[in-house]
Amino acid sequence: MEELRALLVRHARPDLNTPIEDVLISRVDRTTPPSPSMSGAVLAVVAQGAKRIALGDRVYEYGAGQYLIASVDLPITGEFTRASRDEPALGFGLLLRPAAIAELLMQAAPGDLPAASGAAPSGLAVSDAPAELLDAVVRLLRLIERPRDVSALAPLIKREILWRVLTGEQGCAVRQLGLADSSLTRVARAVQWIRDHYAQAFQVEHLARLCGVSVSAFHRNFQAVTASSPIQFQKQIRLQQARLMLATRPGDIGGISRTVGYDSPSQFSREYRRRFGVSPSQDAGRLRPAPAGSLIV
Repeated sequence: MEELRALLVRHARPDLNTPIEDVLISRVDRTTPPSPSMSGAVLAVVAQGAKRIALGDRVYEYGAGQYLIASVDLPITGEFTRASRDEPALGFGLLLRPAAIAELLMQAAPGDLPAASGAAPSGLAVSDAPAELLDAVVRLLRLIERPRDVSALAPLIKREILWRVLTGEQGCAVRQLGLADSSLTRVARAVQWIRDHYAQAFQVEHLARLCGVSVSAFHRNFQAVTASSPIQFQKQIRLQQARLMLATRPGDIGGISRTVGYDSPSQFSREYRRRFGVSPSQDAGRLRPAPAGSLIV
């Protein structure tokens, strides 16, 4: 953990990115108020500090020595609960690519992985990080200081990290991410459709057909993964998008409400206040775009 913290302090940048593809690192020097974001599909390891993430009515807290799996890109509210200039919150993130997970699953021998569950898992999960996982993360971050080794060694170490997660406590959720027809990937398909068409009205039956399941099974799996109904989820996406737009167009509240799918500006204002605690006009002047994934990593 000591070397992990040192590597993160040394190489953290404001935009979270590193020279290694799909690898993110963060440093936060103060606690933050709850703020909405999209989770992304990511493995996040905390080396120092603590965070709290809310997904619907579920709350997840994780700190030093723990990792969080976000298996679907979900609207969350997050905050750093332990961070200071003397002891900043430090985190490592690895974007989860279904193709890389699927490749590992195909190469695994029978019995290498725990028995899979067909039930849809929650889209977020927290566990203690085993020593083998932390060791692989440290070896991956060391490559930042050895750029000529990155192309040859980084893919191998990222595979090792994925394998440690696949064989760990949250392996079932991550395995479903790599299976084309799992309950999780069906929900992810619906989530992506809603994100792409958030301003449009839709029928839940249409999404169930898109996912190839009955309406009752779709409702059950969607609730398990996202902690919300499809209609509630769409509302969260609409309001998240509206808030992003307000950061750059603070004087166009009416136009933004129509853009995200609201026919009634008053309804938009009511639901915005209910979601974020202030009206759109009050929020507009203080908004600043945040780096994607910063509340997870």
